[in-house]
Amino acid sequence: MDDDRREWVRTREAFTRAAGWFVETTAGAAGRWDEPALGEWTVRDLVGHTGRALSTVQRYLGEPVDTVEVRSPVEYFRRVRVLGDPAEVARRGREAGTALGADPAGAVARLAGEVTTLVDGADPDALAATPAGGMRLADYLPTRTFELTVHTCDLAAALGRPLDVPEAAAAESLSLIGSLAVQGARAGALLRGATGRGLPSGFTVL
Repeated sequence: MDDDRREWVRTREAFTRAAGWFVETTAGAAGRWDEPALGEWTVRDLVGHTGRALSTVQRYLGEPVDTVEVRSPVEYFRRVRVLGDPAEVARRGREAGTALGADPAGAVARLAGEVTTLVDGADPDALAATPAGGMRLADYLPTRTFELTVHTCDLAAALGRPLDVPEAAAAESLSLIGSLAVQGARAGALLRGATGRGLPSGFTVL
């Protein structure tokens, strides 16, 4: 197996494990959909927002694009940071939560099954029409793993569940966090925080 193929297998594995953990954690939210979760979001809203890390893969692969404009996950996050509107993100999360219907856990499980099957059969060089610009699936998918992993951590914390992040998803997400910190000149603060020295108020690599 060549290096590119090995990397694609690893990328798919991380995404699949993150999706599976999201499904499992969501299944434990039964009867708690209206409880507070993250900021202004309820548990349902947070699940809806997190589910967009799955549904956008379906949507963006289905939209025509013929040019690669964004060449790495780090570049993607740098671009969407400028484009993002917190109020719009919050609104979309609430709408996505409502769209999950009477059985949010079942809807999430079905969506995860559809999307992981799609990814398993996809060409890593297939182009996705992301809000930041055209991207190879192999470069876009780690951003979805990151979103699934971080927000499933949020969901688990809101539900009082252990933060048992799957190893493959954790490794990929932490690698991306490190790259974002380096590119954003925040590596020193991150290293201090990760080794018990504390983080500056409001610190983020995004």
